[in-house]
Amino acid sequence: MNAPVYDELYRVLFIIGLILFIGMTALVIYSLIQFRRRPGESGDGIDLEGNISLEIFWTAVPAIVVLFVGLYSYDIYDRMGGMQPLMHDHSGQMDNQAERVWGGIGSGPIESSSEKNSLSLPIELTAMQFAFIFHYPKGDIISGELHVPVGREVSLKMESKDVIHAFWVPQFRLKQDVIPGQPTILNFTPTKAGNFPIVCAELCGPYHGGMRSNVIVDEQEDFDTWLKENSKESI
Repeated sequence: MNAPVYDELYRVLFIIGLILFIGMTALVIYSLIQFRRRPGESGDGIDLEGNISLEIFWTAVPAIVVLFVGLYSYDIYDRMGGMQPLMHDHSGQMDNQAERVWGGIGSGPIESSSEKNSLSLPIELTAMQFAFIFHYPKGDIISGELHVPVGREVSLKMESKDVIHAFWVPQFRLKQDVIPGQPTILNFTPTKAGNFPIVCAELCGPYHGGMRSNVIVDEQEDFDTWLKENSKESI
């Protein structure tokens, strides 16, 4: 999953922001105390005009911080897969037969994901007011919850039947719009077993707040058992 990468970026940005906040607050407090008007003083303060060293300092430091944040964010974005090239045809338009991927998230024909990785687990997600429905082609299973094995890539092929929804798993740091008429492919690999909430993060109607489900990440053996027990092919 991309969660550790997102968290790493957040921690770095938080630390930088905290250092700047503490530094600026300390400078303001120091200035209030050091340069306050003292008893008996009625004139203006010291007449200062320009300070080249100070001006260079307060220009260089923000520039270095912004440059570092930009380069570091670019590196994180690249590690998430965001710099993967998009596929174009000879006319310069997006190739409709190619999968388009960003950070493990893509949009394109449903068939393209299985061509990319035959070892991934294909699951089809249908979003509608106000539920997520999951279909497992292997075994022809339909479920209201998303069951996946730990440590295996999942290729989630999503499509909405009515309005725009958003598939959001906060603990996975995954959120992707599910748009009517535009199949979307979301690839991720769960790394920890457990039960994690799925939330629709796009206002989709009066019962939007109740559009929830769960990702149940099982050990491979438990997932195989669930798959066998619910498979129509075994009946």
